[in-house]
Formats: sequence, C-alpha cells, structure tokens
Amino acid sequence: MGVLSILSKKPQIIASKGHAAHRSGGCNVAYVTDTDSAAAVLIRTEGALGRLTLNRPKAINALDIDMITRLTAALDAWRDDTDVEIVLIDGAGERGLCAGGDVRALYEQIVAGHPERTVDFFRAEYRLDAMIAEYPKPVVAFADGITMGGGIGLAGHAAIRIVTERSKLAMPETRIGFTPDVGGTYLLGRAPGRLGEYLGLTGTAMTGADAVYAGFADYFVPSAHLGELREALAKRADPTSPSELVLLFDETPDASPLEAERAWIDEVFSAPTIGEIAARLAERDEPLAVETAKTLAELSPTALAVTLEAVREAREGDLRDALTGEYRRVLWFGAHHPDLVEGIRAQLVDKDRQPRWKPATIAELESDAAAAARAYVPEVALFM
Repeated sequence: MGVLSILSKKPQIIASKGHAAHRSGGCNVAYVTDTDSAAAVLIRTEGALGRLTLNRPKAINALDIDMITRLTAALDAWRDDTDVEIVLIDGAGERGLCAGGDVRALYEQIVAGHPERTVDFFRAEYRLDAMIAEYPKPVVAFADGITMGGGIGLAGHAAIRIVTERSKLAMPETRIGFTPDVGGTYLLGRAPGRLGEYLGLTGTAMTGADAVYAGFADYFVPSAHLGELREALAKRADPTSPSELVLLFDETPDASPLEAERAWIDEVFSAPTIGEIAARLAERDEPLAVETAKTLAELSPTALAVTLEAVREAREGDLRDALTGEYRRVLWFGAHHPDLVEGIRAQLVDKDRQPRWKPATIAELESDAAAAARAYVPEVALFM
C-alpha cells in the first residue's frame, strides 16, 4: 500500500473528478480515453502507445480505489485493442511516480470499527499488480522520482522498468507498524543476497542504481531523456522490440551504494530471527550498520517479525503466491493487531513520532511472533 504521508509534512488528498464514480467496491468505466486534466488518472493513446498517467501530483500521485479501478478498466480495454501495442505508466509532476496508498483512509476505516472495508482496496490493488505482471502486451513503467509502496506495485511488476537519477524506491511499511505488500515481498525475496531482508525491514530508500542492482528496475535512463523515449515508443516505425528501443537511451548509473554494503548486510540479515539480526547488528561498527540498529529499535517489533518471514516465504512460488501471503498478513494487521493504527497515529495523525508498540521491544517478542499473521484466513479470497 505504501506510506505516502510519511514523506510529506502536509499530505493532500485530491478528489478524483473523472467521468466514472466508484460504487460499492466496483467501477463501471465505459470509456478508454480520459484526458480531463482534473482526472486522477489520465488515459489516452499516443500512436501505438497506451499511456496511463497518475495525476495527483500534490499528493505524489497517491493511489485511491478510484484510480485503481480506472487503471484496471483501461488495461482491460486495451488488452485486445490492436491499435495499442505498448502500455506506459508514468506520473504527473516532478516529485515522483507514486508515493503509495492513502494510509490516512486506512486508519479512519479501522478506528471507525470497519476494518473489513479495507478489503476492497487491497483486493483491487493486488489484482491490478498481478494484471500488470501478466499483461499480454509490454508494460513500461517510468519510476522517476519517489516510487514507494503502491508505486512499487505498479512499476515493479512491469515488463520494462525504468529508473532515473531522481529515483527513490522503497517499501517503507514497517515505519508505520505494517508489512510490505503489493508484491513487494516477491521482489525483495529475489534481491541479491540478503538485501531483501534489509530493505524490507528497514524501509531504506534505493537510488536508481540501487534499484537496478537489487532487481527492482531494468534500465537507467536520465530523466531529461524520458520524453524522447516516450515519443520513440509511441511512434516507432519498425518492429523493434520495446526493450531494444529502451537500450538506445539506457546509460550506466553510478555505483550502487547498496552493493558496497553487501558483505555485512548478508552476514547480519541471514540470521534466522529478528532478535538475532538485532544482536548481530550490535556487534558491527560500520556506520550504516550502527544506523540500521537504531532504526530497527524504533520500529514495531511485530511488523519486523512478520516482514522477515514474509520476505523469506516469498522466495518460493510466484507473484500470485506472494500477493496471497501479503493479503493474509495485511488484513490481519488491520483487524487484529494495534501496531498499524498506532504507527499511523504517531506518524500522521498526532505526529508525535512516539509510537507505543505492543510489544514495545524486539526482546519482548514471543518465540513465533509471526504465527497469527501466517495462519490468518481472510473471509474473501484474493484470487477466486
């Protein structure tokens, strides 16, 4: 889902003003093209390119249910449209593709006593992520700028994933007592060595170079050239594949900072439990390791335990398996554990930055703290 508002001191939620309205978890979209500048998703074709632009720049293009249903409807419409050969997902504004989902809305639903209302959002979002991964036509994503949480769900499963020198990618859910989702555990589980555990537990932001190294992106294209690339994808006059076309704009990024830290990250984050990871960190003197130890001590112990298991579980199976496991865990947090609401309260509502986790420390965790989330069975299945 993502943690949009942690990145913005004054989050703004912009109401969608497209031509179709969300009703009871569904959306009937009878059009393909929507270029209304006030719409939360701009949907249009440019030559052979079907272009989907997230259009809430003041909120760093945060996802809501209406945007998700619009994206899904457009992809459905273009699936068998012979005029559309490639789909591009990008974001309006200069700040980023997408900072995630609307966690304030999630908080309000849970504290109002209606955690079941979160099911529609998560189910629609995860099914869209799977659709992008399985789409029969190449999907290209420009992960330029901030791309976190739900933004990773859109960009991370595209066939052609492009980052720039401005990119900041992360799965920062543990910062609010939550756990990575939108297929993030699938990507984390396939990162080199133990980077998946490190990135998932700490919520650390990756540079564009890091994202390529960690397997969250395929190509590095300077942001100044994205317009030229988009035009080339739309107007290509030969059967050159999209990947071959992107290679014409691809450049070698600077060295990945993460790669330089791999040795100690692999040693520390290969430990079997979050408690042992914390113990190994305490023995390290690398500056980033010392900082990481402080970060983990501030986060929800339960979220850390659940996330560690989720990343390791997602190393097996496919994306749908990972999404199903995430769906189980996020609904458990929403309905049965207080740390999610407390994390949002501390970061976004009261903004005191003093969350009161239960339990408060890693040392107080039960021996199998992830068991309840692992065993949870949602009333409505993710995939029927």
